[in-house]
Amino acid sequence: MTFPLGQIVATRGVLDALLVTGGLPDTFLARHAVGDWGDVSDEDRRENDLALVQDLRILSAYTLSDGTKIWIITEADRSSTCVLLPDEY
Repeated sequence: MTFPLGQIVATRGVLDALLVTGGLPDTFLARHAVGDWGDVSDEDRRENDLALVQDLRILSAYTLSDGTKIWIITEADRSSTCVLLPDEY
């Protein structure tokens, strides 16, 4: 792992979306933890890379098989990581 995820939580909305598509949260969490930021802009990639060394919040974005977007956010202090839909932020 590139950084600790802390306590992992997920919203009901993202769990429902993953259930519909057969996606597994562990797959996306593993990508996030090793620095595969998914579907973010180049600027957000640079921000995440900086966040690794400056202990800032980290945001990854992924697209499920049905086109649903999900976010994974790890807090700056690495105490927790939340998996959610963008409209639940």
